[in-house]
Amino acid sequence: MTKENCLIVHVAGRQLDLLRGEASRIAKDNKIDWWIDHADVGTRFCFEDAKAKEIFALTCDNFGVPCRDG
Repeated sequence: MTKENCLIVHVAGRQLDLLRGEASRIAKDNKIDWWIDHADVGTRFCFEDAKAKEIFALTCDNFGVPCRDG
């Protein structure tokens, strides 16, 4: 699977659950698929398009969660 529309976040527990819910909402609103997997350090959130990735990055910023391309 391609990693071009993926972001890696460094969170756990409730914050990770919150981000999963937000990723699901973003994907549903944009009528696309998304998936999650483990990165070497952190958790990788991937989306089918760049727009959803950008929205998720803004969501992470709003929650004070650091993220990076991955």
